[in-house]
Amino acid sequence: MNGAFVLYALISLMILFWSGNYIVAKFALREFPPLLLVGLRTLLAGVFIAPVYLWERRRAKTPWARGDVGLLLALGVLGVALNQFFFVLGLSRTSVAHSAIIVGMSPILVLLIAAARGLEKITPVRLVGMLVALGGVVLLQLFEGQTAGEGSPTWIGDLLTFGCALFFALFTVLGKPVTKRHSNITAMTFAFVGGAVALSPVTLWESARFSFERVTPGAWAGLIYMALLPSVLCYLIYYYALGRMSPARVSAFSYLQPPVATAMGIVLLSEPVTPGLVAAGVVIFTGVFLTERG
Repeated sequence: MNGAFVLYALISLMILFWSGNYIVAKFALREFPPLLLVGLRTLLAGVFIAPVYLWERRRAKTPWARGDVGLLLALGVLGVALNQFFFVLGLSRTSVAHSAIIVGMSPILVLLIAAARGLEKITPVRLVGMLVALGGVVLLQLFEGQTAGEGSPTWIGDLLTFGCALFFALFTVLGKPVTKRHSNITAMTFAFVGGAVALSPVTLWESARFSFERVTPGAWAGLIYMALLPSVLCYLIYYYALGRMSPARVSAFSYLQPPVATAMGIVLLSEPVTPGLVAAGVVIFTGVFLTERG
């Protein structure tokens, strides 16, 4: 009983921290340029995960195949550098609700990429689910008013956020073989290191042009939150949960993230809820559900 309580408590924290990442990023973007925020977040996440990796390496020695290091670093460019680049840049140009809903389409992109590689089959039910989700995206763009200004959705912001979901899907599918040989902590560590290295020219360039003394303690706290909780702690919880329940049950909790993030956006950022947003969100996640269960 206590074990189940702890597990579900950790999963609840995971959803809360992942949802809060959208809100915290919005506040941090008020003081940090998007590219600098991405670079610093990735660098700090690598610093935070390194001790965990070193502790694990002392306990278990895993054999390395030729090319594993290069592959893991390359995956880091996809799953961290490009993923976070498009997440932050997209969020700076769209609303929390739009961003959370579009990122929630990642399972469909994973299926399409896996099917292209012959790892999955697209059944008629899955095809219908994809078409339904696509229809929801069309609704989101046509009927959800898009205006200029902070926190307002724009089509370019939504498109950039879609890029975030796409690169995470590529990371998920392409990284599957190497994660069979190495632990998730190893994969995460190399992902953050690879991402930080790939982003280092941008991070250094942006740092040289930025006045750090004007950043408030609240913005620094937001940056640390983004690097530590949703980037490191949540993934550790995610993989801990995978070891104790089926992937289907764990992934089912991901459906809670968009409504929780949207609710936070409403309360903390005063983002509006429109009928178009609600209708599009329902249609999109109906399509995602059909695709995953088909």
